[in-house]
Amino acid sequence: MPDYHAQVSSKLPDATTSIFAVMSKLAHEEHAINLSQGYPDFPSSPELIELVNKAMKGGFNQYAPMPGIYPLREVISQKIEMLYGAKYDPESEITITAGATQAIFTIITALVQKDDEVIIFAPAYDCYDPTIRLNGGKTVEIELKAPDFRIDWQQVKDVISERTKMIIINTPHNPTGTVMAKEDMLKLQDLVRDTQIMILSDEVYEHLIYDGLEHQSIARFSGLAERSFLVASFGKTFHNTGWKMGYCAGPHALMKEFRKVHQFNVFSVNHPVQKALTDYLKQKENYLYLPGFFQAKRDLFLNAIKDSNFSFKPSSGTYFQLLDYGRISKEPDLELAKKWTRELKLASIPISPFYKQSTDNKVLRFCFAKSDETLLKGAAILNSIK
Repeated sequence: MPDYHAQVSSKLPDATTSIFAVMSKLAHEEHAINLSQGYPDFPSSPELIELVNKAMKGGFNQYAPMPGIYPLREVISQKIEMLYGAKYDPESEITITAGATQAIFTIITALVQKDDEVIIFAPAYDCYDPTIRLNGGKTVEIELKAPDFRIDWQQVKDVISERTKMIIINTPHNPTGTVMAKEDMLKLQDLVRDTQIMILSDEVYEHLIYDGLEHQSIARFSGLAERSFLVASFGKTFHNTGWKMGYCAGPHALMKEFRKVHQFNVFSVNHPVQKALTDYLKQKENYLYLPGFFQAKRDLFLNAIKDSNFSFKPSSGTYFQLLDYGRISKEPDLELAKKWTRELKLASIPISPFYKQSTDNKVLRFCFAKSDETLLKGAAILNSIK
């Protein structure tokens, strides 16, 4: 088609293609081992696939109810109560979404208005800032310092203002693999007490947490839960990222606003998958086994590169591992990630794009949600780098 010559005023003039898309495309073009984008390369559960097939054959192929089918919301409510001791009303406080990113977009769109400030912690998942800006808000970014990437709560207190509408937290944290401790949650609870600040808690890796640590969900803390959205992902939990299925839980007053937007940007999500997940979630071992499963993969990968020239601190959560290449090269992380994808046929994710200022800590993110064979092949390449 001919170029469109009318003047277009972009709402995101500085937005570029997601680093995940960039690196996965490059990995595909170069036939590289892809330890970049976070998706498993091993099969989904045959039982879950069969349940979806059964639901399709059973005729559940038309629109689901806008908030999601009630039986699925009910089993999610039971799951949250069992794990975290909080009761969410499945009728009015849980909504099924087209993945976690859609839930995050909907929350911010529903609540953030012009000139509202939203605090985020960088390196941050790349949808937070653009969504805030699309809705007229201002991102207040607090940098987490390498190598520990812990939150400085005094710094948070210092940047809170009369315009602060929301704080976004992410635990376990993508891309660093850190997890928030109970002490962190209690400090956050103290900070927002007696304010109108809301919390968006991105907990998509809630079941991927290691070394005996316990996930500190927002739902565990009543002073936070009363003002918070909890965002979760079935795709991350059940190795089906392409299904784009997740959910959001929050108090009735907040969920009412969430659904006002949800009904117009998605309305409802995949019906047969909802039916299948309802049955699959009833077997709690289908998600409770995950910490051991992924910790074994993390340990396999790290043991295989223990004599390499990289330095690292084992990931505490997610299925990502940061590797510090400072002893190998001083090249910018984005350039080096692309170079190694082209020349060594191993793809990773640079961390600088997760910061507004492109802070470069000389670390790359590698996904260990891969088959053992893939991980060992990738490790062999990493060991060859001098």
